[in-house]
Amino acid sequence: MKRILLTIALSVMATGAMAQDFAVEFNWDGLKLCTTGRPNTVGNPAFQLSHVPAGTKWLYFALTDFDARGYNHGGGWIEYDGGEATEANVFRYKSPCPPNGTHTYEWSVTATSAKSLTTPLGVAASTKSYP
Repeated sequence: MKRILLTIALSVMATGAMAQDFAVEFNWDGLKLCTTGRPNTVGNPAFQLSHVPAGTKWLYFALTDFDARGYNHGGGWIEYDGGEATEANVFRYKSPCPPNGTHTYEWSVTATSAKSLTTPLGVAASTKSYP
């Protein structure tokens, strides 16, 4: 029984470590400056990916403003081609546009085997200030 529990624990720890390796990066390059509190609808930035979970077919991206949590900036789906970067302007979202100074934003990406968020394979996130 102890050996079975140890095997399960090691398996969970290994899976968790692999999920933690999944990473995404982005930058605000080319984004029109917006500080009015009225976001523009724009195309997504290019994203750099690493350690995408095996079996990934789709990636869902969502933008969160940590300083205005109730605001929905939206996001979108990108079909995963196995590469380490995505194209810009695949989906549209509401740009960052803080009305009072700098806000902190996070792009999160959920890897899935089907175009559905019900069974994620992994989640990664990258956080930056704007402007």
